Amino acid sequence: MGIGVLCGLLAGAFWGMVFIAPKLLPAFSPWELAIGRYLAYGLVAAIASLPLLRRIARKLTRTDCVALLRQAFTGNLLYYVLLAFGVQLAGVGPTSLIIGILPISVTVMGRRDHGAVPMARLIWPLLVVAAGIACINIDLFGGGASAHAAAAGAAARPVWEKVAGVLCAAGALVCWTLYAVDNARYLQRNPQYSGNEWSALYGMSTGAVSVVLALAGWLFAGSAPGGSGSGRDWHWFWMVNAAVALGASLIGNNLWNISSRRLPLTLSGQMIVFETLFALAYGFVFDHRWPRPLELAAILLLIIGVAWSVRLHADDKSA
Repeated sequence: MGIGVLCGLLAGAFWGMVFIAPKLLPAFSPWELAIGRYLAYGLVAAIASLPLLRRIARKLTRTDCVALLRQAFTGNLLYYVLLAFGVQLAGVGPTSLIIGILPISVTVMGRRDHGAVPMARLIWPLLVVAAGIACINIDLFGGGASAHAAAAGAAARPVWEKVAGVLCAAGALVCWTLYAVDNARYLQRNPQYSGNEWSALYGMSTGAVSVVLALAGWLFAGSAPGGSGSGRDWHWFWMVNAAVALGASLIGNNLWNISSRRLPLTLSGQMIVFETLFALAYGFVFDHRWPRPLELAAILLLIIGVAWSVRLHADDKSA
């Protein structure tokens, strides 16, 4: 359990990088960011898995391929497009803290799985996490974010942009909840795959789906990554995406697979909050500022809620 919690924490540290990539590449659309990241992920995963390919190929079944493609589309491509829209429209803080609801959504989905702590015992720590999410939404729509933007000399976002960003972040939340539950259950049912092997297969399947979608975008919309435009530095684009592919995708997903196999869903879901906390930390560094009072309250509530949940699982013999 301790190793599972540690791997979940480290996965969150790597995943927090994905919230900064759209800020580093503002001239690129969310579609281009998603396709670029996952093309890079597929290539990195293919290179990293070369020594494992023969061993993996002997295990792979048609059911495994269907599961990999399903998880690649839901947990990677669609999730990241919606996340990138959320960051560009609502900002890093609101998007990362809406994604922070994942501990609640995954816990609810996994409440009947083996080793799950009864929901009646988890209700209070989950309410603490929900209070943290409420704080950031009050900060977003109550004028805190606008005041900071005005102080920085930037125009406040219009209300429709905030609403659209929140809706995109909510869509990303649904996508990743479905992926997290599907992935954890599949790994627990298929112990023949190590976390490293499944991460490599996941990366290659994501790369394959990305190639198909990139070709479709180019043929039907003329929007494949590679076009010219003002302020579009493609060298920087591929450097950022390669870093995210190696850190957030390959290493982060491998750590998450280890965590998912060792922890029940009602606890592994709580580990996702570390992605939120690291994303906030990176966002504050990027924006050169300290958290506002409501953001600080949200961070503290999230930490308290997850720590409380970990303690309940540690004390529960079935877990």
